[in-house]
Amino acid sequence: MVQSPSIRDWDFPRGVASVALMAGYGTEHGASLSALLRGTDLTEARLRDPDAQIDAHTELAVVRNLVRELDRPGMGVEVGRRYRITTFGIFGFACVSSPTLAEAIDFALRYLELSFTFCLPVTQWEHGEFIGRIHDESVPADVRQFLVERDVTAMHQVMSDLLGRHLALLRAEFRFPEPSYADLIQEVTVARPRFGQPHTLVAIDPAILDRPLPQANEHTLAICLAQCRDLVHRRRARTGIAAEVRARLVPRGGLDGLAAPPGIDTVAGDLNMSTRTLRRHLDAAGTSYRALLDEVRQALAEEMLTTTPLSVSDVAIRLGYAEASTFIYAFRRWTGGTPAAYRRARAGRY
Repeated sequence: MVQSPSIRDWDFPRGVASVALMAGYGTEHGASLSALLRGTDLTEARLRDPDAQIDAHTELAVVRNLVRELDRPGMGVEVGRRYRITTFGIFGFACVSSPTLAEAIDFALRYLELSFTFCLPVTQWEHGEFIGRIHDESVPADVRQFLVERDVTAMHQVMSDLLGRHLALLRAEFRFPEPSYADLIQEVTVARPRFGQPHTLVAIDPAILDRPLPQANEHTLAICLAQCRDLVHRRRARTGIAAEVRARLVPRGGLDGLAAPPGIDTVAGDLNMSTRTLRRHLDAAGTSYRALLDEVRQALAEEMLTTTPLSVSDVAIRLGYAEASTFIYAFRRWTGGTPAAYRRARAGRY
């Protein structure tokens, strides 16, 4: 039986954990953070936000910057080894809590849009092996080998974490030519990898699939599944029309170019539709103009409170609030605390 992922390409929204991980690797090896984030709207503060969401092209830009800045042989393998279960948040915890590796793989394929992969795995049983074919055809050619190495290594690392031991593959085949660091890849695969093959694939012993995972927990799994479903819904709500509205609420000139946000009538006009039609589309996407405005304002407020010396009153004015008290009330509604308390907590942490 062939099992395909729930998504058809790599262009899905994702969190920032993967970019943060690659940025950490890059700076450890001499690249500057500004060079790694060049061409994106990411900031150091945003990389620390566990709720931040980016599109796949933003992560792709960071990948290109990393490859250009360092160009280290075997870098994809080195980066891939850093992806652990905890990197994937609630998605990873759901995998950990699954009864068996087979069920964890089944879950991962159904919720693959909660991962950071660019290469899409398709699994099947074939001649006594459980095979994962890794599709990289749509991955841009300039970073394809890096991303194949990163994603295959990360998938292997996660499966090893789930089992509680290093997983030896039966086979590992790659479409790209044999590199000078083939031994580094074999440290991951154990089986001698073959290169220049028609397909990229990994094969494991099917007997491993039904062995109980050491941290399986039915109750935790149920909670994680519910949270994953909710996360998928919220991320999908930030694409399409919601993403277009959000983009018009984010100031194009950065923090220095802040002005009062456009009203819903203005946004609707920019999108060539009536206000009523825009409200209907946003409602169908599970959100609203007010919710998106709050989301943008909260992100900007947290960044200003963390990275600038602006007073709370000045932050309020830049966000379009007539009075600081109104902003403080809104900030407490978003975070449960005051702007001043948030700034003190962040200052104490860093």
